[in-house]
Amino acid sequence: MAEASNKTYNYRKKGQTAPTADALGRLSPRDTDVEAAVLGALMIEKDAYTVVCDILKPESFYEPAHQKVYEAIQTLGASQQPIDLLTVTEQLKRNGTLDEVGGAAFVVQLTSNVTSAAHVEFHSRIVAQKYLARELISFSAQIEKNAFDESIDVDDLLQEAEGKLFEISQRNVKKDVTQIDPVITSALDQIQAAANRTSGLSGLQTGFHELDKVTSGWQNSDLIIIAARPAMGKTAFVLSMAKNMAVNYNIPIAVFSLEMSNLQLVNRLISNVCELPGEKIKSGQLTSLEWDQLMARIKHLNGAPLYIDDTASLSVFELRTKARRLVREHDIKMIIIDYLQLMNASGMKFGSREQEVSMISRSLKQLAKELNIPIIALSQLSRQVENRSDNKRPQLSDLRESGAIEQDADIVCFIHRPEYYYHSDTDPSGKDIRGLAEFIIAKHRSGSVKDVNMRFRAQFARFENWLEEGGEAIMASTTSSLNMPSQGGDPFSASPLSGGSVDIISAHGEETPF
Repeated sequence: MAEASNKTYNYRKKGQTAPTADALGRLSPRDTDVEAAVLGALMIEKDAYTVVCDILKPESFYEPAHQKVYEAIQTLGASQQPIDLLTVTEQLKRNGTLDEVGGAAFVVQLTSNVTSAAHVEFHSRIVAQKYLARELISFSAQIEKNAFDESIDVDDLLQEAEGKLFEISQRNVKKDVTQIDPVITSALDQIQAAANRTSGLSGLQTGFHELDKVTSGWQNSDLIIIAARPAMGKTAFVLSMAKNMAVNYNIPIAVFSLEMSNLQLVNRLISNVCELPGEKIKSGQLTSLEWDQLMARIKHLNGAPLYIDDTASLSVFELRTKARRLVREHDIKMIIIDYLQLMNASGMKFGSREQEVSMISRSLKQLAKELNIPIIALSQLSRQVENRSDNKRPQLSDLRESGAIEQDADIVCFIHRPEYYYHSDTDPSGKDIRGLAEFIIAKHRSGSVKDVNMRFRAQFARFENWLEEGGEAIMASTTSSLNMPSQGGDPFSASPLSGGSVDIISAHGEETPF
C-alpha cells in the first residue's frame, strides 16, 4: 500500500466527525489517513480483505463514514462477492448509507489516494491498536466516574472493572498460526525429557501410581475436573494429592479454597500427614504419644511449596490475577480450585447461572493454556446420582449446572465410594469394599478412560494407593516416610524440606507463616 495521503480531511463534511478532545485538550487516538488508506487498498486489491478480516471490525474505524464503508466491504466479503469501487458503492446504496458517507465521490476519493495494497496488514493493525486505545480510555473514564460516586460499592466497582477489562482483552487478543516444524521439535523435546525421567511420566506426578500410569501425570495446559457428590472426599483427595506433590516431590502447588478457611484446610492437612483423627486435631485432646506423633510428623510440612488462598466467592478475574502472580513469583506448577460452582464472574451479565458457569469453565481452560500448567477444579454432581435406585456410579451427564464443563475439560474424573451407599463392608456380590474409593476417569482427551482403585481413610481425610498382592487388597502409603516413628529415631529428621513454613496466601493476598 502506498503511504497514506497527507491530505487533511474536512471534518465538517457529511458523515465525518470533528476531532474530539478530553478535559485536558487531548484528542482521541486515531489516524484517519491510515483508515482511508486501508479502505482504499481493500477496494483495489481483490484478496486484501482476507488479510484484514480477522483484524478489523466496523467499530475499529474512528470515522463514522469509514465504519459504514467497511460494513459494506464486510458484507461483500462474507458473501464472497468481488470488492471494488463499483461493488462497494452499490452495497452502500443497498444499505441506504451512500449519502451518509458523502456519496460516490467519497468512495472514489478513498481509492484515488492509494496505489498498492502492499502494506494493508501493517496499516490495519495500526487502526486496530488505535481502536483498542480508545476502548481503554473510555473504560478508564467510566471507572473514574463511578469511583467518584460514593453510592457505588468499591468492591462491586472493582469486580465490574475486572470483568470489563477481561472482556476487552478477550475481544482483541489474537494468536498467529504456527508452522508445524517448531511444534514437532517441542514435542520431541518433551518425549526425550519424559524418557530421561526415572518415573517415565511426561507430566506432574501425583503420588497415586495407578493414576499416574493412566494419565502419564497431569499435563500442562490441561483443565482437569474432579467431580463427586458431597461427602465422597473431593477435598480429601486433592489435599492428599497436594501433599504428595508438594512434600514428596517438591512441586509448587496453589490451592484456592472457596469453601473452607486456610486454617480448616491446614488442620485437615495435619490430620492427613500425622494420621490423627480430625476431631482430635480440632479439640486438642491428644495423648502424650499422639503429641509426640504430631510434633514429629508436622515437621514434614515445614518448607513445603504449598500456597493456600481462602478468598470466599472468588471471581474468575481475581483468579487470573492471582494465578499469574503465583506463577511469576513462586513458579507454581499446578492450581487446585475447591470448588468450581462457588466461583463467579462478577462484572458480567448472564441470562442464567448455567451461562455463568459455562463462562467460568471456558476461562479456566484459557487460563490453563495461558499459564501452561494443569488446573484442577473440583465440581459438584447433581442429585440424579441419588435418584438412581440401581446404579449410583456417577456419569458425565451428572455434572451439575452446565454441559460446558464436560466440553471444556481435558479430563473428567469422578470419585465413588460404594461403601457410602451400601452401608456394608461388602457389595451385593460379596466383594470387600471397606475403604474402597473408585477414581473414575470418564473423559480423557489424550488418553484412555479407566477406573483406578484407591484406599480412603476417612478418619484422616486421606487417600492412598491400593495395591493388589496375591489377590488380597492391602493398603500402601504413598511414601514410607509417613509411617509411625520407630523406636530407632525420627524418620522426618533427615527430611530435605525441614525448616521454613507452609506458606498461606490469605484472602487479602498476603503470605503468613503457618
